[in-house]
Amino acid sequence: MAKEIKLFKLINGDMVIGKWDAENSKIVDPAILQTVPSQQGVQMMILPFGYPFDNDIDGEIDGRHIIYEYKNCPEEIETKYLEASSNLTLSTSGGLGGMGGGLGGDISNLIK
Repeated sequence: MAKEIKLFKLINGDMVIGKWDAENSKIVDPAILQTVPSQQGVQMMILPFGYPFDNDIDGEIDGRHIIYEYKNCPEEIETKYLEASSNLTLSTSGGLGGMGGGLGGDISNLIK
């Protein structure tokens, strides 16, 4: 069964996206989401959770480290996460303009 991709806030304040394994109560293949201010507004970076020592999106985070689970994960962020974690390019209608390889992009319309 495919694991649902979800967005979480960890107890240390990190915002993480990953595949939720409900059976084992853990996040699989976590990636950190970081907001970065730019001249075009706010951009989002998707980085491996173990960056800079791990350059691949893999690993696990136990569910007891989650303080908040977001109700919705924006489709554009989910698509970029899938691209970054699988090294595939997925076709979308729209997307986060200027994002390449799962990094960057204007998310100012997502943050209100």
